[in-house]
Amino acid sequence: MPPYNSYGRYLRDRFGCRVYKVGIDAGFDCPNRDGTLSTSGCAYCNNDSFRPKTSDRRKSVQRQMSEGMDYLRRRFGAEKFIAYFQAATGTYAPLDVLAPLYESALALPDVVGLAIGTRPDCVDGEKLDWLGRLAQGFFVTVEYGLQSASDATLRRINRGHDVRCWRDAVARTRNRGIHVGTHLILGFPWERREEALGGADAVSEAGVDFLKLHHLHVVRGSSLAAEYLASPFPLPTLREYAGLVADFLGRLAPGVYVERLFGTAPAELLVAPAWGLGKAEVRRVIEGEVARRCGGGAPESSGARGFVEVEGSL
Repeated sequence: MPPYNSYGRYLRDRFGCRVYKVGIDAGFDCPNRDGTLSTSGCAYCNNDSFRPKTSDRRKSVQRQMSEGMDYLRRRFGAEKFIAYFQAATGTYAPLDVLAPLYESALALPDVVGLAIGTRPDCVDGEKLDWLGRLAQGFFVTVEYGLQSASDATLRRINRGHDVRCWRDAVARTRNRGIHVGTHLILGFPWERREEALGGADAVSEAGVDFLKLHHLHVVRGSSLAAEYLASPFPLPTLREYAGLVADFLGRLAPGVYVERLFGTAPAELLVAPAWGLGKAEVRRVIEGEVARRCGGGAPESSGARGFVEVEGSL
């Protein structure tokens, strides 16, 4: 058994069966690419590097959901599903455009929830009020990309918002029945270790429910890749990253559930780091380091006992 509580078990306890996320590309854009804030996007970003194979904006939301659900039933024995608006910025449209898309996914049998990946500068009271009403009948999560708790890093990666904007979005989303998620990247070469670990403090203090940790990887099509190929910069080895994750979890509030340990990218898009291991092997290395530092299991006082992974995100 891993030295933490898995997200799959969390969902099974809540719904009484195996629940999986189905990734959807609903054709949204991003203010950091359409010229509202920037046209170059975040330095690390290439949407194709994390788009599930079953998500295709040329297909309707319901078709993407149906195909994803069929695959997850066959592959993992999934029984219930969460519609995950994953690609680009999932709230970047007026509510009268968003609501029918969300509702079309939720209308399918066996869909029990909605998860929306978005930016903290792309929500407003009208959208949050509507999602709060929706959360009275469905499991609703809004996942905000933060990536770093350092404003200097956010400027460096061209995020287009600061930490205060993220804190404000989290505060406005909480206490509406909506679960709040956050994404953080560990391994920026210019960040001191204490800066990276400070993300655990920020997330804990903000009252976030779910956290996804990603390691910094360089993918083709991003401005970071052009920079790396011109002048390679240091990236953590797997062992170094595992140690950073273990230390991060030790500072995380026990009530924060971590959905992901590390990021992934298709081999044809990945520039670095090349750890040379599959996802299962990478997970075992990180879990082993967490267990080692916890003396074989997560102690009662450790933030690691609040740690879960996404078992069932597509």
